[in-house]
Amino acid sequence: MLSIYEEGWREAERHKWIESQKYGCDVGVAALDDWYRKYWNIFCRCKCLEHLEGMRIWREFEPTDFGLISDLIEQEDLLLELILDRAYDGYENLNLIDWAFEWGLPIGRVIGILEQLNLNRAQQLPHDAPPQYAAIRPI
Repeated sequence: MLSIYEEGWREAERHKWIESQKYGCDVGVAALDDWYRKYWNIFCRCKCLEHLEGMRIWREFEPTDFGLISDLIEQEDLLLELILDRAYDGYENLNLIDWAFEWGLPIGRVIGILEQLNLNRAQQLPHDAPPQYAAIRPI
């Protein structure tokens, strides 16, 4: 089973390598901190959505949530697709509700989909310090 923390560490290391190549030297921990500050929250959101869609299972999310919205996806629910596009772009629930009102979309359905998505579950992961400091590093 995949771990968001391990995958996040690998992404941060890739970012460090790219930044080091730009500057012609090892930029060290500053690049890791930069990645976590800029990308950790959206990274977690995307992994949560992958889990809910049934694309990849992540151990940090409930096993019972895996594939939770795959039925809606298979039904080719256009409203769900529109919401997912925005969720992947970092929209929060309030942004999505505002968007739905602005476009005259069925608010009841939007709220029902948002309840199923529970986008805040990704933010419930410990994030007071970057995962690298939690000693969760791949071997």
